Amino acid sequence: MQFIVEEGKHLHEECTTLVLPALSIGNVGQLAVDLIVSSTRAERIGYLDDPHVLPCVGNDAYGPLPQGELALPLEAYDSLPIGLTLLQQRSPVVKGMMVEFAKNLADFAAASGKKHVIVLSSLDFGRWRNIDMSSGLQTYYLSSTSTDGTDDYCEGLGWKKLQEYNPTQRGWKYLSTLAEGNATPEENLPFEDELEEEDYYPSLPFAALFSCFKAKGLKVTCLLCYCSEGDNMPEAFHLAEAASKLLGLSPSNFHGNEGGKWVIPYSWRTVYGPPPDIGMF
Repeated sequence: MQFIVEEGKHLHEECTTLVLPALSIGNVGQLAVDLIVSSTRAERIGYLDDPHVLPCVGNDAYGPLPQGELALPLEAYDSLPIGLTLLQQRSPVVKGMMVEFAKNLADFAAASGKKHVIVLSSLDFGRWRNIDMSSGLQTYYLSSTSTDGTDDYCEGLGWKKLQEYNPTQRGWKYLSTLAEGNATPEENLPFEDELEEEDYYPSLPFAALFSCFKAKGLKVTCLLCYCSEGDNMPEAFHLAEAASKLLGLSPSNFHGNEGGKWVIPYSWRTVYGPPPDIGMF
């Protein structure tokens, strides 16, 4: 993985916290990062080039007017006033290469002086075992601060630890072994026809990122919510707000956000196109 700095810019040592998405159902993590970048007016300082990420290119996601800037697969943004680096991922990882990609990201984070990594991702609502919507959309977490994944601060915020995390379960153990470099993906991998229900969560991108950042000695917190495919903007707001709470921030703290509210990215305005012609009805 190579980090290419934009001309006249550089990584700021003061930005010791890294926030990034883990691609999953509904792209909620990516949408949440878009929301934070837009609201903090974070500055793009460069991009990452990794052989395990599929190439893509698009229009600037944040600017109101065309400036000739292109959106790339892996972009790095810094918000110096709040000491935050944001990494946006806009294309998927090559099949079978998620752990290698996660290792590369962990190397980058450690080399750039990051102390805390926050991973934002979504989970398939169809696999939610204990459905309880009495308190609205819930936040689940997974933390490296303890062996069982619990964190007192997250618990104090009213969040629940991901019940499916079990460091002694074979899938999580195998993932940890890969992250620590003590095995190759071909060694001791359960055959696909032998995979069990409990092997599902360790197979997700957030799990690979969690294991690799943890193996690198970094503090890592995964913030998760369940959703379905469709309009996932509410879930994006939910995860962005959860990340802000974890960091002790609110939109009113964001530099350049005069209204004290979340700033919706311009790219969201055309997600579903124009409203239908009323003449159709």
